[in-house]
Amino acid sequence: MKRLDRVAFVSQARLGSKRFPGKMMRPFAGSNLVEILCEKVKRSSFIPLEQFYFSAYEDELVAAVERCGVQVFRRSRRSAESEGPIEEILEWHELPFDFAVQVSACNPLLGVETIDAFARAYVESDLDGLFGVIARRNYFWNADGELVTPWPGSNFMDTKAVGVTYEAAHCLYAGRLDRLRRGVWMAEAPFRKDAPALFPVPELEAFDIDFEWQFRLAEALYRQGLGTAALAP
Repeated sequence: MKRLDRVAFVSQARLGSKRFPGKMMRPFAGSNLVEILCEKVKRSSFIPLEQFYFSAYEDELVAAVERCGVQVFRRSRRSAESEGPIEEILEWHELPFDFAVQVSACNPLLGVETIDAFARAYVESDLDGLFGVIARRNYFWNADGELVTPWPGSNFMDTKAVGVTYEAAHCLYAGRLDRLRRGVWMAEAPFRKDAPALFPVPELEAFDIDFEWQFRLAEALYRQGLGTAALAP
């Protein structure tokens, strides 16, 4: 069990994404990805708003966060342009807390309830690290063509019978800040069993925007009401 007041809640963004530059401030269903994330946190029933920080460098991003009434962590230009190491990218490890829960702003369908459930699961545990994942019932092969999914015993690929494999959801993360300051986020790599612990996230909520087609699809789904549900008070 962790003291809630020793946990920071953070998100971050940059405008210079290599795959999709400017996506964070591009109009999205009458809003933008930064504003949508900030509004979700403000509707949280668990996250103290005074402990939430949005890490940003570019003036446009900073202004957008401030308009939402959310604290800004002033990220350096070096951090915003960095591709590693992790402690340089996640520069907010300097915050005066012991632990952090990170929420991605690139998943507009991620629900407030899921964010709160993840944060609560981490805070109310003795876990060092927690990572959001998607549960898959499918068959997977490695680069050498070897089946890595345990065969379920049938003579055909029955996805109802196959065991669960977990895929990184890339939307929710939690870990100790003293370790992040040394270049370790969530757990030591390569990850081993239960380090970090895994937290299943609904597949659709984990829909991540990295490319133009994903942006358009996510916006269409959001307009159909999925985003409305995610932002419900």
